[in-house]
Amino acid sequence: MSGVSKRYGGVHALDNVDFACRTGSIHAVLGENGAGKSTLIKIASGVVQRDTGSMALAGEEVNFTRPSQANAKGVVCIFQELSLLPDLSVADNIAIADPPRWLKVGRFGLIDRKAQRARAEAVLASIGCEDIDPRSMVRELPLSRRQMVEIGKALSKQPKLLILDEATSALTQADVEKVYAMLAKLKAQGLSILYISHRMHEIEALADRASVFRNGRHIETFDMGAKTKSEIVQQMIGREISSHFPPKAERAAPAPVLEVKNLAWESRLNGVSLSVGMGEIVGLGGLDGQGQKELLLALFGVLRGVRGEVLVDGKPARLHSPAAAKRPDMGIALIPEDRKTEGLMLPMSIGHNLAIASLSGLRRGPFVDKAKEAKVIADAIERLKIKIGASTDAVSTLSGGNQQKVVIAKWLMTNPRIILLNDPTRGIDVGTKQEIYRLLRQLADAGAAILFYSTDYEELTGCCNRVSVMVGGKVSRELEGADITEMNIVASAFAMEAAHEHASRGAAA
Repeated sequence: MSGVSKRYGGVHALDNVDFACRTGSIHAVLGENGAGKSTLIKIASGVVQRDTGSMALAGEEVNFTRPSQANAKGVVCIFQELSLLPDLSVADNIAIADPPRWLKVGRFGLIDRKAQRARAEAVLASIGCEDIDPRSMVRELPLSRRQMVEIGKALSKQPKLLILDEATSALTQADVEKVYAMLAKLKAQGLSILYISHRMHEIEALADRASVFRNGRHIETFDMGAKTKSEIVQQMIGREISSHFPPKAERAAPAPVLEVKNLAWESRLNGVSLSVGMGEIVGLGGLDGQGQKELLLALFGVLRGVRGEVLVDGKPARLHSPAAAKRPDMGIALIPEDRKTEGLMLPMSIGHNLAIASLSGLRRGPFVDKAKEAKVIADAIERLKIKIGASTDAVSTLSGGNQQKVVIAKWLMTNPRIILLNDPTRGIDVGTKQEIYRLLRQLADAGAAILFYSTDYEELTGCCNRVSVMVGGKVSRELEGADITEMNIVASAFAMEAAHEHASRGAAA
């Protein structure tokens, strides 16, 4: 790319950028949310068009006006937000752009289902996912398996330049290792790979070169190993960073605001018991898929058929719907896992997304008080330092980090007493993460009770007063004080898992 620029209204998403990547290498693209990374790869893959500048692929000047043109030239992008169709099968999704056909005439012909399934099986096997049934509906798969199907779908297009945007953010550790092996194989075959991730250990393990972007500008490109992690982070955020996590307040055991006793749901929750006191941040640890997400959904009234007891301020709580959970007497808010599908209405404005959860408090009679609404929206934007052009812009125009801030701000506007967080910093840059950590500690110090699930064990150790490690749909161990370490969290999860597997093998024998 030479002199590439792109504006969205008053925001300069890319500003006169020169950028190049090499054949047979993995090139990391680093920067905070809003730095221009997403715009860069959208231009490269034909999703959006540049305003100025030029772009060449293998020496040939190109101008992609749609993704299909980029795909035809071998440029394939795996975006952080999945493009799968949930009501189609895995095989249908993998072959969606060019399914094998019987008696093909031009673009038409009956789909050869047997060949399509065989193609899907081969693609899934190439990424170590033979366990995924090509006939399964995508909606039936957990998020981590859907992410692997997305990767398989991209590889089926036989790319020459593969772009991955936070491709491992929703994956289990086992699947992350499969992606590492896949990328090493593709690199050896001569592919160019652009890799965007906020996980610095992944960048250090995979990348040959890296480019730092900040505020829409290309700051520097360098060989990995030439700079320390601190130097890279400082280039990304343009300032020195202090302690990663704010200090935890030392206090006596508080009276519980939220108590959960023997909560059960289908086969996913098997007698969960825990409590969260006023001013506490309690973490949910353990391997992914041990019931943490279902617990948060149950507490927010999303699931049906939940058994057990939930107490709020010592009184039984009937949480039969999200509307019941967010009533003032309950005061529960949930920051969901997937901001795109569960937290935001993408075509609507930033302001409407912020106000939607607290409309009942913004009414004057049967109508919304527009002056009051405008003030609380402006206050929320200022409080969380959300970078916007105008509050009337569609929320889809914001970077991922700023979209996540909108989701958090929306629920804080309801003045919740109990805050449930489902992996809130997934795919968020280091600077925004620090802002969220400080906000959580401020909320806890102001008296909120926070239940915090994270797949990042460093977050659990840095943010939480206590950590409840979940295995098999229940709490297996609770850690507090000096016992909250990454080693203890991992050991608690894997020791219980190993014991479970051993028992299973013994029963089978």
